Amino acid sequence: ESNVVITDIAASNGVIHVVDAVLLPEAPMVSNTIVDVAVADGRFGTLVTALQAAELDSVLSGEGEFTVFAPTDEAFAKLPEGTLDSLLADVPALKDVLLYHVVSGTVLAADVVALDSAATLQGQEVSISVMGESVMVDESNVVITDIAASNGVIHVVDAVLLPVNIFERFK
Repeated sequence: ESNVVITDIAASNGVIHVVDAVLLPEAPMVSNTIVDVAVADGRFGTLVTALQAAELDSVLSGEGEFTVFAPTDEAFAKLPEGTLDSLLADVPALKDVLLYHVVSGTVLAADVVALDSAATLQGQEVSISVMGESVMVDESNVVITDIAASNGVIHVVDAVLLPVNIFERFK
């Protein structure tokens, strides 16, 4: 902020107004979407790779409010051998698995604990259970909550969530 202290100093090509402070441009907007946060965090490389392979990275970088139950690289490593490769080779199945981790809207931890289930963008519901301080989504533990992004929130889970009947595609 500055105050104009002298006005209307004539010049051959315009007018000058004197201010009492240096004017600085606003800092440029830094992107902080769910995908940006996941990339910057460093624990979600496999998730980001899968989102890119399924062309869902643009969705979770776009408009909207999303809640993502984000499996870490360690969670993906717990999948049976060959599962991740099979999913990466079957984009429709991969999309189903990834969208099963996403709920519409921003659902903070304080709200999650009051739910028994939540509808995912994949179409099926994840079950939510609370035992003391522990929160489970399906068979995974929520290990970190409320990582804020400009278009929603991330809750970190310790296992990949798998929709019912996903593996029938691989038979």
